Amino acid sequence: MRAITVPEPGGPEALVWAEVPDPEPAEGEVLVEVAASAVNRADVLQRQGFYDPPPGAAPYPGLECAGRIVAVGPGGGGGWSVGDEVCALLGGGGYAERVAVPTGQLLPVPAGLDVASAAALPEVVSTVWSNVFMVSHLRPGETLLVHGGSSGIGTMAIQLAKAIGARVAVTAGSAEKLAACAELGADVLINYREQDFVAELHGATDGVGADVILDVVGAKYLDANVRALAVNGRLAIIGLQGGATGELNLRALLGKRAAITATSLRARPLAEKASIIAAVREHVWPLIESGRVRPVIDRTLPMSEAPEAHRVLESSVHIGKILLTT
Repeated sequence: MRAITVPEPGGPEALVWAEVPDPEPAEGEVLVEVAASAVNRADVLQRQGFYDPPPGAAPYPGLECAGRIVAVGPGGGGGWSVGDEVCALLGGGGYAERVAVPTGQLLPVPAGLDVASAAALPEVVSTVWSNVFMVSHLRPGETLLVHGGSSGIGTMAIQLAKAIGARVAVTAGSAEKLAACAELGADVLINYREQDFVAELHGATDGVGADVILDVVGAKYLDANVRALAVNGRLAIIGLQGGATGELNLRALLGKRAAITATSLRARPLAEKASIIAAVREHVWPLIESGRVRPVIDRTLPMSEAPEAHRVLESSVHIGKILLTT
């Protein structure tokens, strides 16, 4: 088969569409013929040599995919059969024509959605649901602040929070991106290039702040995020685009009785991933199949054009997800 390989770490040109050995599904796995994968920031880090796949995962980039099951491993498919159309959360290997997937990380393609579009779902939905709802326990009537509201993560977080009756504030870097967030239901729109997000958020919430903050920036926003939290607020850090080391005012954190969590999804044990996938299927899939929540897709490119997809992602001109199709 063919896959996107990284012979040497580097820029987007380091991604090479090449012939590689066919994968074989192990016990507890199925083999998926990939129709599409999606581009994530973690793929960029892997390409640069900073984020290796976890042990046992395929060495190629790609944390999610959609396609059709073409084989099952020894012992059967755990309820899945050859021919089933699925999307999947991966430890790696989505940028390929075939990938072996643990059965606990499979989801059916939602009714009403084409197979390729379903590739935009597993990573972002799992990330948002696990952090905003399973860990931070966002509740109806509370306020969620989403940094990078027009990203794949952001566009999904807006929709899921609105679906449960929360209020949503977002930061983004342009009027176009904020307009896209507003179309998805965001209530408070903050241009981080021109406005102080802490002041704007406090102004929009009568000084209360955000009950939950979903943050992809990290160190650069650490102090401001704590100031933006409401009493009993929860800050969920899922990315380090603004650095990994910051100074934390513990007095401010104590004064707000607030909590900070930091999680990643890729390296979690299979059982934890399966638990998240089960929760997503129970709580999120009905929202997608009813049309209340949808994947936001900026563009679709052939898998062989993965270098261009990475250039688009790194330029941050996109809104939503970028897909790669085989």
